[in-house]
Amino acid sequence: MAKLPLGLLQQFVLVARLGNLSRAAAQANLTVSALSHQMKQLEERLDRRLFERGPRGVTLTVEGCSLLEAVGGHVDGIEQALAAYRTRHHDALTLSASPGIMSSWLVPRLPRLVAVHPELELTLQSGSSLVNFAREPVDAGLRYGRGEWPGLHSERLFGEWIAPVAAPELIAQMGDADPCDLSCWPLLGEPASSTRWRDWFDHHGGTQPQRYVAQFDSLDALRHAALEGLGVALGRMVTSKSLIDAGRLHVLGDNYLPVAEAYWLVYPPRSLEHRGLQVFREWLLAEADDFCRQLPGMSRCGAVED
Repeated sequence: MAKLPLGLLQQFVLVARLGNLSRAAAQANLTVSALSHQMKQLEERLDRRLFERGPRGVTLTVEGCSLLEAVGGHVDGIEQALAAYRTRHHDALTLSASPGIMSSWLVPRLPRLVAVHPELELTLQSGSSLVNFAREPVDAGLRYGRGEWPGLHSERLFGEWIAPVAAPELIAQMGDADPCDLSCWPLLGEPASSTRWRDWFDHHGGTQPQRYVAQFDSLDALRHAALEGLGVALGRMVTSKSLIDAGRLHVLGDNYLPVAEAYWLVYPPRSLEHRGLQVFREWLLAEADDFCRQLPGMSRCGAVED
């Protein structure tokens, strides 16, 4: 059998680990059909069935698991060895960020970056899962958390705080209901792992409801439900600001709650000498400072101020 192309094995490892052709194709910058064809080609060349294909994704067969165990570590080693060379194209920058901060905060500001640095070639990857910088050709990321990512450089951009938000249609429907007393308002529940409503009631008083109008396992679906007037959501003020400014959501009362998490620029040590990242970092920190000056009580270096 002729030698297998390295790229074919790299795509196999990616699909095997993600268990989903669509997500793997997005990371590999391929169409789903092209990636599926490559996996079938690999199976034909090995004369082995590597995947079980189902409506919710793909799972490895026994022989697929064996192949992943045999080649996965070697592919990782090659990716790590090549990562340093990928950064030599100094004007190209690949950035990863969650959909919320990407669409509501970063993208609206990018025209200013492009205007002053037209030489930059930006590739933006939007997704909720954390990038593995050791395996993926990504130069930096915007992350939401507490800054605890071992092996990565982390620079705090700004903090976050939450408050109840509702659509104007719901507020009109509720008439004279007190916006500071949520006991009579329909509330939207968050993912089961979230304690934000409990934290909010503990801080501002009141009783957490026995049940919510609806419970969501996705913050994106929760935000859409609030926009449609289904109920009151606890909104992140940073990612909700554009919707509030546009009048599509309104903050109920003036009871805000600072949270422990913040937004960070993170990047691996290999990106330290990447000129594109240096340019982007300088611009991003300036934008973060300007954003904080627009919001009373916000600080880029600290939490929400009292």
